Amino acid sequence: MGKVLNAIRHPAKIVLHVADYGLLDWMSDESYLKIMYRCEIGRKLNLSHPTTFNEKLQWLKLYDRRPEYIIYSDKYAVREYYKQTLGDEYLVPLIAVYDKVEEIQWDELPNQFILKCTHASGTNIICQDKNKLDIEESERKLNRWLKMNYYWHGREWPYKSIQPRIICEALLTNENDQELKDYKFMCFNGVPKCLFVCLNRYSSNGLNVDFYDMDWNPMPFIRHYPRSGGRIDKPRKFELMVEIAKTLAKKFIFLRVDFYEANGHLYLGELTFYPGSGFEEFIPESYDALLGSWIELPINSTH
Repeated sequence: MGKVLNAIRHPAKIVLHVADYGLLDWMSDESYLKIMYRCEIGRKLNLSHPTTFNEKLQWLKLYDRRPEYIIYSDKYAVREYYKQTLGDEYLVPLIAVYDKVEEIQWDELPNQFILKCTHASGTNIICQDKNKLDIEESERKLNRWLKMNYYWHGREWPYKSIQPRIICEALLTNENDQELKDYKFMCFNGVPKCLFVCLNRYSSNGLNVDFYDMDWNPMPFIRHYPRSGGRIDKPRKFELMVEIAKTLAKKFIFLRVDFYEANGHLYLGELTFYPGSGFEEFIPESYDALLGSWIELPINSTH
């Protein structure tokens, strides 16, 4: 009975589960997104006249398909884009790149590192102490992730063509090994207009997400994840983050640019075109409309 009730409360999980088995591959992107949007957001998806942030992300998935987005979504290939645009000063140190799990030489890795699949989201293994790492379980996860095509989950089309690889990067830490905060800048038609900070990611209570405007004032809404309940200090490299975000986002309709600040040094994270795949609810809903008003779509057709 518990599983039945959970499925009723979260129908999108049923859709994702069926999609994992390839049973919805026949469905067009538009049809699939309409079903997922109804399940996750609880409303009909309006693609003819999208107004909210989440609606416009779905529109962008379908109609903004520049081939270079595949490179920018690839966690390894995007490093070269960063290097060409900004130099290598802000790159997280790279330890190795693997095409398959069997290539990983565990004995040669440092005590701390992070493994990431280049073709998906949320497929990371964070090692803070190699002596405590379950290598067999890590290999099982990586092998499973490498076989996955993340495109089918939210029809984020750039993922469909990314070569599955594993990158090993240095594990960034702050003083006293404190957990790093993620600073994620939301850029609308090339202009950063707000950001959110991810913290407490590995705490027992789970992830907190706090939104701030560009004057570092807290924004009073929730997007899927609860707020921390406190006020976070502005990062020391905030103004530099803003300038870099502008540089990277200037040619995109919408782009999220991620940063870390570790021991006084600034590092680039990933670029994201569809945060939360456009399926994360706002409380209150008025902020879904507000952020949506900041995206100017080139709607000159009868979509």
